[in-house]
Amino acid sequence: MADLPIHTIVFEILTRVPAKDVGRSKSVCKQWYALLSTQDFLRIHCSRSLVSSNQRVLLIDDLTCSVRPIISKSNDYGPSSIVTFPFHHQNNDVSILSHLNGLLCVCLNHTYKLLLWNPTTTTFKHLSTPDSHGFYINNLDAIGLYVDADDDYKVLHIKRRSGVLGVYVYSREVDSWRNIPFITRQEYLSPHFNWSAGTLVVVLYISLFANVGLEVRKG
Repeated sequence: MADLPIHTIVFEILTRVPAKDVGRSKSVCKQWYALLSTQDFLRIHCSRSLVSSNQRVLLIDDLTCSVRPIISKSNDYGPSSIVTFPFHHQNNDVSILSHLNGLLCVCLNHTYKLLLWNPTTTTFKHLSTPDSHGFYINNLDAIGLYVDADDDYKVLHIKRRSGVLGVYVYSREVDSWRNIPFITRQEYLSPHFNWSAGTLVVVLYISLFANVGLEVRKG
């Protein structure tokens, strides 16, 4: 392998190995770390992980978390592997809000705090700050993950507080939040509307659902 070009090793071999092995390979040298951290490598690695034999599902149940392979032919799950939460949590406390390329944005329900968590490498990052950024309230807020043109992972947080709509973006590269301008219709500030989680296709889509009450009459 020492005679192979580094580009071949990284993009033809390491894009085919499990994510844990990729994480270990980052410690080989600075050049490998840089190449394995690029969006190009991540995109290729994720696309090759999407074959049916590599599909996994993450299951969270009370205090436990497990990963199970998906058996496509029988639409069933294979044997589970326990994943240990690397952060403090309570019973039935962790909610997954958004995901992108194996990275999860989760909320701790008892504190409303947001975290970025990679279950494969067990690394995590608290996003809450003393100035009230990074706190999520269900049905009032929306969360989405995306990668910008500079390969920086970002978290979009739309939140309503006391009739005021705020939109904030967290940058993993800079490790800080910033406010961004956001124009919307005034009625969207009403609690009669719920925001969905963000879905990344080419752009980040956030859906808005109206709470419609149905009256049932006995005939």
